[in-house]
Amino acid sequence: MWLKITRHQRAPFTTRHFSRVSPPPPDCSETVIRVSNNITYLGRPKSGYKPRQLLSLPPFPPHSLPGKNVPPDSHVTAISWMKYYFADVTGSVFQSHFNKGLVKMECHDAGMQGQPKVMKKIKHNEIMTAGSRIYVPVSVAESRISKRYDTIPSASLCPNADEIKYLQRLVIYKDPALLVLNKPPKVPVKGNLPVHNSMDGLAAAALCYDYDEGPKLVHRLDRESSGIILMGRSKESISHLHWLFSDTSRTKSSLKARNNAREATYQRYWALVIGTPKEKEGLICAPLTKVLLNGGKAERVMLAYGCGLEASQEAVTEYRVLGPTISGCSWLELRPLTNHKHQIRVHCAEALGTPIVGDYKYGWFVHSRWKQMPRADHEPVSGEPYRMRRPEGLDVQKGSVLSKVPLLHLHCRELVIPNVAKHLEVNKTTNSKPDVLRFVASMPSHMKISWNLMSSYLI
Repeated sequence: MWLKITRHQRAPFTTRHFSRVSPPPPDCSETVIRVSNNITYLGRPKSGYKPRQLLSLPPFPPHSLPGKNVPPDSHVTAISWMKYYFADVTGSVFQSHFNKGLVKMECHDAGMQGQPKVMKKIKHNEIMTAGSRIYVPVSVAESRISKRYDTIPSASLCPNADEIKYLQRLVIYKDPALLVLNKPPKVPVKGNLPVHNSMDGLAAAALCYDYDEGPKLVHRLDRESSGIILMGRSKESISHLHWLFSDTSRTKSSLKARNNAREATYQRYWALVIGTPKEKEGLICAPLTKVLLNGGKAERVMLAYGCGLEASQEAVTEYRVLGPTISGCSWLELRPLTNHKHQIRVHCAEALGTPIVGDYKYGWFVHSRWKQMPRADHEPVSGEPYRMRRPEGLDVQKGSVLSKVPLLHLHCRELVIPNVAKHLEVNKTTNSKPDVLRFVASMPSHMKISWNLMSSYLI
């Protein structure tokens, strides 16, 4: 009797028969490329909520923006602030994000008394106030993906015409006092006798332009890292730039112009690290020391505290987490306040406990157990898990975060310095504050791939 009642109460249904010849119709005609254990395969998009990774811009500063000659009482809109922060992205990308309602701003009264942060959608003409923070999908940062590998010139001390054109394409800015280049990875900056394809040797031979001598290096980057490097073109500019990036410039001078020039100079790096720091932003004050290995043939930089060695270099770095942890990794923005060899790499690996992806010198132990690490990556608002997929048409190349042996994910993205050409002339007559130059360099291809894999392409 119970079976008869249950059968009568059942809802009507239809029987479907499928075979290999006649498969069931897909729920959605769109197919996406999924990545699982470094293996890509086709599949249908998952239904339900799709969390987006949001990139947090720095709080809007109370002072005027570096490099912008605007009246102090003028207003800065939200789209102008985004264009300033992402100088290498076209304006149409920003406008489309505003039109789709993807740009949000954190309310000032949010986060009080343990309540979660409240964000509201804003328009492009929203007026920015001091302390306001904007959140955008991370895909807005690097919207262009290179289809090919970053070419590395097989250069000699006498580069040919193709190598000269390649080096000239790396130049971001040029004036009578300095040159600014976007260095690709795997190219040494300062070479010696066996290394001919170093940036200083190539620049001296290929970037003279109308000068008799080539430019000289002012500061260095590691061979595996990429980003902005600075070169001086005259003896006066080289001497002044060396002073700006030296430790002696931190001491106050009797000249007001020199103090203003030093305060206006800073660098910002972007790095992909394994794990995430406990605090979302902070200041790392960890002195460094050098240790010679293999009978003096190699050296290693390490923290002075806890090793029983005397600190020889005082190192300070500001850091900020750009977004949530996805697949065991997170993006950091770092601003070194001192300039020492391997400072950022050691501070990330040993002070924060989050080594940079591809840094096998200071993060080998973490890399060796990286694939076996537990990954609890959940979207903070909805609690849904983050999962990566490869966007359609994106070639996952060697060196990205999906590679078995990824390249170093450390990039000098932003540099702000005084207008040296004008500053040297101004110093001869008056101590007025110099103008400021700001440069932004796009990331190399392997970091762009990793950025887009961990951006708003989430399911």
